Amino acid sequence: MILFPAIDLKEGQCVRLAQGDMDRATVFSDDPAEQARAFERVGFEYLHVVDLDGAFAGAPRNASAVEAILAALTIPVQLGGGIRDMRTLSRWLDQGVARVIIGTAAVKDPSFVREAARLYPGRVAVGVDAKDGCVAVDGWARATRMSALDLGRSFEDAGVSAIIYTDISRDGVLTGLNIDATLALADALTIPVIASGGLASLADVERLLQPDCRKLAGAITGRALYDGRLDPAQALALIRRARAATEDA
Repeated sequence: MILFPAIDLKEGQCVRLAQGDMDRATVFSDDPAEQARAFERVGFEYLHVVDLDGAFAGAPRNASAVEAILAALTIPVQLGGGIRDMRTLSRWLDQGVARVIIGTAAVKDPSFVREAARLYPGRVAVGVDAKDGCVAVDGWARATRMSALDLGRSFEDAGVSAIIYTDISRDGVLTGLNIDATLALADALTIPVIASGGLASLADVERLLQPDCRKLAGAITGRALYDGRLDPAQALALIRRARAATEDA
């Protein structure tokens, strides 16, 4: 399992939203690149970045901040937010993004996802952002009638590298991951699933390391890191011990 620290970008700053509400943003850093370096220094292996303004606008809005993050790191970065066409997607991959995350366009233009996954195998993920089981788009501002499960299943044969499942109602409010819904999605799909939304403490990391969660490819953590509720050294040590135990077995 990979634990992804999250950097959400709004107007060039690192912020955390509560339940995806742009009016409930807390600024944690004015220097996203330095925040990214701090995450790498402590031992994280992969960074999760979202251009929040881009998600609402439908096109990149924090490009300079993303470029500074890419220049600052040696670990891989996955990026979402405002990636709605092949030109944008290709540009980010060419600039060093390891994996792009397609959210809104996965609902509105599924053929784009399929073509992107064909052209860039292993480098395209789908963001499945759901509230009460139904997918939300356009920066989570608009709900659809499509279920998270139906969206995930629609890409089973597309070659996408991962599904990032976010429970919007839990995102940024530190109530714990929706393990049941995430595992139900992972059970129904062959695509690796990454959990997102609500990770609050070391206890959540311990839960993710239980046998029934071994099917998950990872989890994303944001506010708990910034608030100091989750000690990254402790969390990463737990994960390393779990990996070692699995390898020994």
